[in-house]
Amino acid sequence: MTNETVISCKNVWKVFGKNPEAYLKTMPAGHSFDQIRADGYIAGVKDVSMEVSRGEMLVIMGLSGSGKSTLVRCFSRLHDITGGTIEVEGQDIMALPEKELIDLRRNKMGMVFQSFGLLPHRTVLENIAFPLEMRGQDRHTRRARALEVIELVGLSGREDYFPRELSGGQQQRVGIARSLAIEPDIWFLDEPFSALDPLIRREMQDEFLRLQGLLGKTIVFITHDFDEALRLADRIAIMKDGAVEQCDTPDQIVLNPATDYVRKFTEEIDKARVVHAGVLAKSDVKGTGDPVDAAATIKELAKLLVHDTRDVIPVSKDGKIIGGLNRQDGLAVLLEAN
Repeated sequence: MTNETVISCKNVWKVFGKNPEAYLKTMPAGHSFDQIRADGYIAGVKDVSMEVSRGEMLVIMGLSGSGKSTLVRCFSRLHDITGGTIEVEGQDIMALPEKELIDLRRNKMGMVFQSFGLLPHRTVLENIAFPLEMRGQDRHTRRARALEVIELVGLSGREDYFPRELSGGQQQRVGIARSLAIEPDIWFLDEPFSALDPLIRREMQDEFLRLQGLLGKTIVFITHDFDEALRLADRIAIMKDGAVEQCDTPDQIVLNPATDYVRKFTEEIDKARVVHAGVLAKSDVKGTGDPVDAAATIKELAKLLVHDTRDVIPVSKDGKIIGGLNRQDGLAVLLEAN
């Protein structure tokens, strides 16, 4: 992940109703979701501002109807926004002519949805090559690219299978491979694993993390599963009634929930398996002795924290000491988990 901004949205609204643009201009400041609804409108997205960095995996989560899917459709302009601005790689997507918008989606964006959307009469290879066919690429080129991504997602040997001959997890891999075939810089995934059985879902999460480690895509991933969000995300945005309640790292979400709504999401979470040593490390203290890795979770350090006699334990990142972990702070997180 870099500091380069790929997606920037500022004060974005998506209001559904008879004349949303006129309504938004005259709507009183601070109008709540329920007040907007009482006026005969729905705020699908309510005054959202956020940025997504290159190589980041931003997970957007919330309950059904919270606005998460609507927001992501605004990012790709599948929905036109009612107010605010959205820029993708510095381009105001609302100002793009239709041809340039289509080119942006075809060449920069990949999309995977909960429904696999596979073509039943086409094989795995043909399904994956389909978007390249729509681009007008010749048969040899699109076959070669399809075979590359088939190997990448672990479907080698199943090139000639039809969707009906695949398990749910394998069908989802075809959907992922199809979106990867165009080599997108930005990847939108809308609850891609929610229809899968728990064991297959876990396997797909593992596979997804492996792919992200290899490819380093900029990803916006939608889920309603907080455990899934914690496992995958660099940052999590939690939405309610069209608004973002908090957008932060998993560590900060569980340590410092910004609202009561976010706190309800985190109260059943084992914080020790989410919070990392680097987050608790204080730069003005170093400690002595062997360091622990900043990426280690408090749960992974449980035995050391219980038995170590040091007040402050050095924490290192990339071989350099970045600060010290107060042992009592680590034990407090560990005890809270129990």
